[in-house]
Amino acid sequence: MKQLLRRIGLFGFVALLSACATTTKTTTVSSANQKYSEDLSVLRPKVTSPATDPKTGNTTSPATGRQSTTYVEPKYAVNKKLDSVLDSIDRINVQRTYIDGFTIQVYSGLRKEDAMKAKQELTSSLPDLQSEVMYSQPNFRVKVGKYYSRIEAQKDYLDVKRLFPTAVVIPDKVAIN
Repeated sequence: MKQLLRRIGLFGFVALLSACATTTKTTTVSSANQKYSEDLSVLRPKVTSPATDPKTGNTTSPATGRQSTTYVEPKYAVNKKLDSVLDSIDRINVQRTYIDGFTIQVYSGLRKEDAMKAKQELTSSLPDLQSEVMYSQPNFRVKVGKYYSRIEAQKDYLDVKRLFPTAVVIPDKVAIN
């Protein structure tokens, strides 16, 4: 059994060495004085002036191979149906007063005093940010800013996070002006 294992190990070792052997490539060195040149003018397209079709009067452009034609009014246009759908979407959008956005939540808890203290500390430390205290039974929440995207909120979030380590960016409704 030991001899069999030794033979298998020896065979594996030899196979590994033969697989790792480097291959040699033979390359021919061309002289540095010779320059390569080839005439490709026979493969280039020939450009001619636009031709006019005597039957239809349309001109054909040889560069694109397309014919220029006169405008034709479509018979089965969906413009009226499409306009009514777009008008209904516009009416819905006019009625909307908010969109989905983001805000920074600084505090969330049961005590009003703690919420007011957090708002006061935030106002004194970062006066350019507008904060508000909201009561959503049974919690008081202090929120800062209204942002259309999470990326916009990130800059102010970093400043608020230094003062309030538990601050978090949350989804919220943002009023449209």
